[in-house]
Amino acid sequence: MEGPWTLSCLLLACLLLPDSMLSQPSRPEEEQGEATRAPSHRHAARAERDPEKYHRNPDEQPPHSQCVRCCDPPTHSSALPHINITILKGEKGDRGERGLQGKFGKAGSAGSRGHMGPKGQKGSIGAMGEPCKSHYAAFSVGRKKPLHSNDYYQTLIFDTEFVNLYGHFNMFTGRFYCYVPGIYYFALNVHTWNQKETYLHIVKNGAEVVILYAQMSDRSIMQSQSVMLELQEQDEVWVRLFKGERENAVFSDEYDTYVTFSGYLIKHSGEP
Repeated sequence: MEGPWTLSCLLLACLLLPDSMLSQPSRPEEEQGEATRAPSHRHAARAERDPEKYHRNPDEQPPHSQCVRCCDPPTHSSALPHINITILKGEKGDRGERGLQGKFGKAGSAGSRGHMGPKGQKGSIGAMGEPCKSHYAAFSVGRKKPLHSNDYYQTLIFDTEFVNLYGHFNMFTGRFYCYVPGIYYFALNVHTWNQKETYLHIVKNGAEVVILYAQMSDRSIMQSQSVMLELQEQDEVWVRLFKGERENAVFSDEYDTYVTFSGYLIKHSGEP
């Protein structure tokens, strides 16, 4: 009866004991006694190779042993060590030189017109301007004496002065002298002579411009000619009888004025 009962008690004790006690093998009393005494030569050699492992601080607590079963998964930590990057950053360097200008891009489309801004304030009154400068030139002369042509060109001289503004027409030479450049209008009126030709020219600087002509006739008539000329300063205009094969004459008498020559400025050259 003692055999089976004793075996049952041993099995019950094994179930109640912790795993740590079961994992350590039983040693004889002699080995346990030797373990409590000085370490063996093998342990001393290990202590010399790794003093930190075998010589601990007496105040330091020994690490707690953990029981690991063969069926538990491995517990290896995969976390990487943390490195502070700010301590590796160097000082700020100097500013570099400016680079070359790049190519210009394409012009964009024109934008829409903006809104009209507010009306500005009224400005101050400006300084008084100069008075408008007007330019004038005019003359009108006549002849009361008849004139017959000779064998050469003859300038028609006038003896009556109707208008001679600023004296631009010379009564002694029978010529108009231009002192105000611009556009002028000239008109010539004569009376023909019976059975004689009337042949005259309006002349500019010695060149014939227009002609006044009347053939021989049994009766005398009034003839006229007009023209517009652009004159520069110091230009000259006058009336001249033409030298012909036949007798050339202009009729007039001492009581009436049958021959007139007039001219005036239409537009000054300096005006817009």
